[in-house]
Amino acid sequence: MNVTGRALTAALALCALGVTACGGAQDDTGTGSVQATGPAASPAQTTPSGGSPEETASPGSPDDTPVPEPTGTAEDTAAPQPTPSALPTRERTASPQPLAGKVVVIDPGHNENNFRHTAEINRLVDVETRRKACDTTGTATASGYSEAAFTWDVSKRMTALLRARGAKVVLTRTTRTPYGPCITERSAIGNDAGADAAISVHADGSATGNRGFHVIMPKRIRSQTARMVAESEKLGLAVRKAFREGTGRPYSTYIGRQALDYRDDLGGLNLSTVPKVFIETGNMKNPAEARLFRSAEFRQKVALALVDGLQDYLR
Repeated sequence: MNVTGRALTAALALCALGVTACGGAQDDTGTGSVQATGPAASPAQTTPSGGSPEETASPGSPDDTPVPEPTGTAEDTAAPQPTPSALPTRERTASPQPLAGKVVVIDPGHNENNFRHTAEINRLVDVETRRKACDTTGTATASGYSEAAFTWDVSKRMTALLRARGAKVVLTRTTRTPYGPCITERSAIGNDAGADAAISVHADGSATGNRGFHVIMPKRIRSQTARMVAESEKLGLAVRKAFREGTGRPYSTYIGRQALDYRDDLGGLNLSTVPKVFIETGNMKNPAEARLFRSAEFRQKVALALVDGLQDYLR
């Protein structure tokens, strides 16, 4: 090959390398890769469509009819549901559906209709260590944004993200659930589904000066297996890490130790035979945190962080 031919070949090779190096770079607008998370990082937002994602039928999810937005989420705008291309780059590289074959149960805390069914939700049920009310109304911000509306919104966002990653998702309630369901039923739904992991989504209602999130895990009681308790702790640690990194929110300043709390009085944990945790995502009575709860962008961060925690545990 003459000198001119060798020069032309080298130039073409360099051009090809340039395309390979630059063509894979994507932005962080939600259509490409997500920024690496850290305590102050903001993951790319992938908002589900205006209607709720398809819901898996279960004793607590009567059908798979799309449901409307809950009260207090009018600021949400419709957008495409997440696809595998919207997943973090490290996950897409490993597998387009890293949670294929996994079953996740999401338990959106409380129910916006509970206040209409006081007799039903005040009925006492057995949670192994004591008798407790079937359910409660939950809390709300000073402006009236309810915990039930928040937990439902976050849960349906989580559902869309989990299904995009290949998981089967079961919800313990829908907007058609008249009240509750009772804490005993919520546990049974996870058990009957044979969930690989279950999570109950909540927000706290503490003194206005208190802030931060915490994860609640089961304190072992006689009816539970050591494996369920140990696996729940692993799940809780994964959720705590991912939530801290994905939202940048601080550990609770008023309960638990480094955002970890162990309890034996919650039916949702006492009656579970599958790994399960609760998360109190913040304090709705704290004015600064209340503003965050009303933000659709923050709710998407919460959903993504919780899904990342579930995935870290399940993988």
